[in-house]
Amino acid sequence: MAGARSAPTLRFERSLLRSGAVALACIDEAGRGALCGPVSVGVVVITAGMSPAPRGVRDSKLLTRERRDELAPLIRAWAPHAVGMATSAEIDDVGIVPAMRLAGRRAIAALAVRPDCILLDGSHDYLSAPAQASLFDDDPGETVPRVLTRVKADLHCAGVAAASILAKTERDAVMVGLDRDFPDFAWAENKGYAAPEHMDALRRLGPTPHHRVSWSLPVG
Repeated sequence: MAGARSAPTLRFERSLLRSGAVALACIDEAGRGALCGPVSVGVVVITAGMSPAPRGVRDSKLLTRERRDELAPLIRAWAPHAVGMATSAEIDDVGIVPAMRLAGRRAIAALAVRPDCILLDGSHDYLSAPAQASLFDDDPGETVPRVLTRVKADLHCAGVAAASILAKTERDAVMVGLDRDFPDFAWAENKGYAAPEHMDALRRLGPTPHHRVSWSLPVG
């Protein structure tokens, strides 16, 4: 599956470093479209002189679970990294985009290295907050560094692809843990997305405390 596309590289990241960035934070999210569980934002920091990404790094959606699990520790050993999350309750409180902002800021705040530039997958800068007070008491609330967006960066930029793997594997681990208490929903397999067994359990049993109840869930 992954072999159908060329491997992402650090070419674009290195061009940003040559243009003046010192520590480039590459960011991607996981769980935005799920019906339950947290949204997760992974960050991997790229600096000048780093070796290429571990062999096999791709956008997490192009990899099997087993391959993602193999690559995650290699990525952690390769680059400074962090993952931040926002809970389903926080998503219900403020909406998915502000919750992604919170998760991303939590990830940036957890880094051992302070980035001076951010490369964000997609076309929308959800990290730079509008002029308003922090939404949560534990929101780091700092002004984020300069943010650049790139559509399909997870397919072309190895740093972003690596961040997508960390975001996905850590969120998946959360959902596997929650599955032990709610086995009817089969979260260990579907990770909270709208798979048939998940939808059937919602109709039969109603939402759990981990569902995003502000969403249009198929209950009753």
